[in-house]
Amino acid sequence: MSKLEELTKSPILGKILFPETLIQEKVKELGDRITEDYKNKSKELVVVCILRGAVIFLSDLVKNIDLPFSIDFMSISSYAINTPDSGIVKITKDLEENIYGKHVLIVEDIIDTGLTISYLIRSLRARDPESIEICALLDREIRRIVNFKIKYCAFKLEEKYVVGYGLDYRQKYRNLSSIYELKIDTVKRDIEELKSLLDK
Repeated sequence: MSKLEELTKSPILGKILFPETLIQEKVKELGDRITEDYKNKSKELVVVCILRGAVIFLSDLVKNIDLPFSIDFMSISSYAINTPDSGIVKITKDLEENIYGKHVLIVEDIIDTGLTISYLIRSLRARDPESIEICALLDREIRRIVNFKIKYCAFKLEEKYVVGYGLDYRQKYRNLSSIYELKIDTVKRDIEELKSLLDK
């Protein structure tokens, strides 16, 4: 049995929510839409990948965008104050490219509360791009705190925790080609551990 096969038999993995074939279909649809929307734009397009979770999504997405564009990367960390959904946001890796007057497409793996992405949008708007749009693999809207528009989205997600296709659990399982549900008992245990640390 290969190491990847061992991963898929892990006791923390539940059912497959989004299989590889469906993911690839959706990614192609998104790529076609983005191509159509930006093909007649006079300003340059910059695709901004948010590390680390969106890298695999990005690599497939850009193969389906039939346009000239550049790629840049950002990394963001959230520091909890009272709960995992509150706190401050810090840019740990900034863009290397100047986005002034350009169209910016942010590529994210998952958006839920919206706190992190709204901070990011405010930061990028201060640099005077021509436009900013969001392309998300997953939208867990049920947890939304800050409202904003996600123009391109592959899948809506309920109150579930997931791994695979770039999404991790303790930095593992990103290389699974499908998206799996993470068993809730595992998540609850980690949340309880985090809360106990915050209460100290």
